[in-house]
Amino acid sequence: MNNVIEISGLCKNYDEFALKDVSFTLAQGSIMGFVGQNGAGKTTTIKSILNMVTPDKGLIKLFGSDSFSKDAIGIVMDQPFFVADWTLANVEQAVSAFYSEWRKDIYTNLLRKFGMDSSKKVKELSRGMEMKLMIAIAMSHNAQLLIMDEPTSGLDPVARDELMDLLLDFVEDGKKSVLFSTHITSDLEKIADSITFIRNGSIVFSGSKRELLSAYVMLKSNSEELADSLKKMIIGYRRFPAGFEGLAKKDSLFELPENIEKSVASLDDIVVYLSREGRSNE
Repeated sequence: MNNVIEISGLCKNYDEFALKDVSFTLAQGSIMGFVGQNGAGKTTTIKSILNMVTPDKGLIKLFGSDSFSKDAIGIVMDQPFFVADWTLANVEQAVSAFYSEWRKDIYTNLLRKFGMDSSKKVKELSRGMEMKLMIAIAMSHNAQLLIMDEPTSGLDPVARDELMDLLLDFVEDGKKSVLFSTHITSDLEKIADSITFIRNGSIVFSGSKRELLSAYVMLKSNSEELADSLKKMIIGYRRFPAGFEGLAKKDSLFELPENIEKSVASLDDIVVYLSREGRSNE
């Protein structure tokens, strides 16, 4: 299987933040969830991919090359970039000139699907509608790769579910791919094939979603007592007045005491507790 994104040793230094040796690949025909806390480096990485930020070092290849066609990539950032007084028809007139493969029929159909009138002005759109407009544009010029930075921000559950269906349809032919940055991990549990997790500018995990979900388990107990040997294995340990909870690697566990409950870890559990690794609330 070919890779549509290949990142190796990406570094970018700012005064109070740095990307450190970021490396991962996105396979053709797949959806990758890009997760991490706000400020972890997701947007800086995406902007580096799109040549909006110049890395200090590292290699980035899209479709096997270090250059790319505008038509090949659909982009949805967390903020719109349109003139407030433009109508949605004006938006199409402006952006279609930049794409040699612009599809008016797809744009019109998506606006209709999203319940958006082409005569409506950008300044009249809600936050959710702004995101839908950017999604419609990203999907209307025969893009082979969608790069989306928090595309579900501001969308209600029904609209988010519609977007998940759109993305699944987009990759159905096995030739198109999606890099999907979001903090709403329940969306990724539905549609992502792989997960890349970044923390403090460094990649913690990059691989299949199934591999990540199967690697961890949640531990919980109503007892405050916990052997030191077991406590050292718990990630993001949290103590409560009448017990504790935390995440643990499945392969690190020995036989558990009877008073410790073991349960399946969700993607949200894993992101939250790995983000807490090295800290506790004791």
